[in-house]
Amino acid sequence: PQGIGSPSVYHAVIVIFLEFFAWGLLTAPTLVVLHETFPKHTFLMNGLIQGVKGLLSFLSAPLIGALSDVWGRKSFLLLTVFFTCAPIPLMKISPWWYFAVISVSGVFAVTFSVVFAYVADITQEHERSMAYGLVSATFAASLVTSPAIGAYLGRVYGDSLVVVLATAIALLDICFILVAVPESLPEKMRPASWGAPISWEQADPFASLKKVGQDSIVLLICITVFLSYLPEAGQYSSFFLYLRQIMGFSSESVAAFIAVLGILSIIAQTIVLSLLMRSIGNKNTILLGLGFQILQLAWYGFGSEPWMMWAAGAVAAMSSITFPAVSALVSRTADADQQGVVQGMITGIRGLCNGLGPALYGFIFYIFHVELNELPMPESPPGGSVVTQYHLQQNSIIPGPPFLFGACSVLLALLVALFIPEHTNLNVRSSNWKKHCGSHGHPHSPQAPGEAKEPLLQDTNV
Repeated sequence: PQGIGSPSVYHAVIVIFLEFFAWGLLTAPTLVVLHETFPKHTFLMNGLIQGVKGLLSFLSAPLIGALSDVWGRKSFLLLTVFFTCAPIPLMKISPWWYFAVISVSGVFAVTFSVVFAYVADITQEHERSMAYGLVSATFAASLVTSPAIGAYLGRVYGDSLVVVLATAIALLDICFILVAVPESLPEKMRPASWGAPISWEQADPFASLKKVGQDSIVLLICITVFLSYLPEAGQYSSFFLYLRQIMGFSSESVAAFIAVLGILSIIAQTIVLSLLMRSIGNKNTILLGLGFQILQLAWYGFGSEPWMMWAAGAVAAMSSITFPAVSALVSRTADADQQGVVQGMITGIRGLCNGLGPALYGFIFYIFHVELNELPMPESPPGGSVVTQYHLQQNSIIPGPPFLFGACSVLLALLVALFIPEHTNLNVRSSNWKKHCGSHGHPHSPQAPGEAKEPLLQDTNV
């Protein structure tokens, strides 16, 4: 195969690291350009941009996955990385086109899906959880360092240099895929012709959601995931803008916040999660994670001082254990031939939340008139006067209304999760869809007639 060496997990790790390192550099410049481009209704426009991108990713992910099963992974790695990074140079050329291309790029912004398929091609089932963990840890590591580097370079040399550097790293990633990444999908698994048919069932983004109501336990799990991940997706899209523009954080403080939160989340999802799973059990770990998430969102919603944001960030790291614990619960309780079906449902719900959450948060900010009249410059005024100025301007008991709404949503998720049994057997009648889930996921994995289908869910606890 074309590339350097044989396909390995390290090829996938480098692709992910370079892509998200490039975007991490732009964290601080993006927040400034966003408000300069949309001085009125900043949070609403941010939510709409990220919401359109998330919905397009949700709609296109199954089709791109199915096409990569037919045409190979390398070409789709190249396609997704190229279109995901295409908006970067437009930040300084034309901010309006920058945000327009970001929203449209959601059609191809599914690099993780292709990377996970790449890893599945080249690993045995017992190795896959470790390999996926390495990929997700690399993603976190890239965001731990890059925002701080971007903020420093922007302050010393200007944002133009940061955009040029991010563009260069994105081009390096594309060149790495072209030159060094070998194709992982075996030739014998690909059809002889590129005209192989792709059925609507493979490309239907709602196929997995149609099976949700067929088992009461699956329904409870999916409702829990929806109610808890909807505010999380909205928070990811707007929280750093909120810190920068409302709480008066400097660019360096935002970068430091991301770094500390990333390091604490990695610790929580590895050491703390394993200790909790062994000591208090799977279901109680989920309930504990949801409890931390409620506390974190309520603290964000009522917090009016920077130190409160830092304290709530530490709690947020502990709340990151929820989804891995949900994944482990399903992988343990579902039959081997049901894993792919339930995995598709939960992935579909999270994809839907990635589109709905940002738009919902932006709309709530708009309803409660959390807006800015000018771009604050937290570095220049002494004594934190910017924070005082903007809190007086808002004159609101609740500085962050969407976060309080999110806390209520997670409280409902906690109540639903109480009814999930600790040990049960999930029974999702998937009929033709279940037979097809092999081709939808990893049809290339050789399988003996008597073997169970590979349990996908336990491998995607990112």
